[in-house]
Amino acid sequence: MAKLRLLLLASCALLLVASCTSRVAIAPQVRALPERVELNAVPFFAETAFEGVPGAVAEMLSQQGVVTTPGLVAKKMHLPGQESAVEKNLTRLVNGYGLLVYPLSPGLADLLEQVSAGFPVLVRIDDGSFVSSPRYAVVVGYDRVKQRLLLRSGMNRRLLMSFKSFQSAWSEAGNWAILIQAPAQLPANVDRQRWTNAASQLEQAGQKLAATNAYEALKGAPH
Repeated sequence: MAKLRLLLLASCALLLVASCTSRVAIAPQVRALPERVELNAVPFFAETAFEGVPGAVAEMLSQQGVVTTPGLVAKKMHLPGQESAVEKNLTRLVNGYGLLVYPLSPGLADLLEQVSAGFPVLVRIDDGSFVSSPRYAVVVGYDRVKQRLLLRSGMNRRLLMSFKSFQSAWSEAGNWAILIQAPAQLPANVDRQRWTNAASQLEQAGQKLAATNAYEALKGAPH
């Protein structure tokens, strides 16, 4: 009986250790966010071609009121043909609609904060799959308590990933994450330099009025 009790205690301890090692440390600002968020209104396009980038970009643009499809996005990004210039052509495409490409910092806290504020996040992840690695997806929700993210990815409208799995896959692909924002739509806790750089890109693309509106919006942001 004593041996059985010891075995049960050892099993419980192992389960506790496994549970702890599958979780990630949470930054203080994340603990202040709502426990659960899901941006149900973000459109979904089932798309796996070209690492899923046409579908993911179409979702982000549609969220901003742009009428588009993955096919149209692929054509305007010169896919196939310019796979090596995906992110450059993505910026050119987005700026052409008078919208900004705002890069996020490489930490989970910034990403969760934006989703909490109602902004879907376009990310690049590499989960090690030989089929579609890396790939592009859109983060549309999270569960802070269960440490899970919700993504639109490929053919999956509601892909669940643990914080730990996502951080690993995201890190493998360079921690690349962006918002696509209207000029007056400041991100949560906007980084002034990154927003100014995004507005400058817009200006260089010939969208002078939109860029001016973006600069003006920043003047009202807290320092």
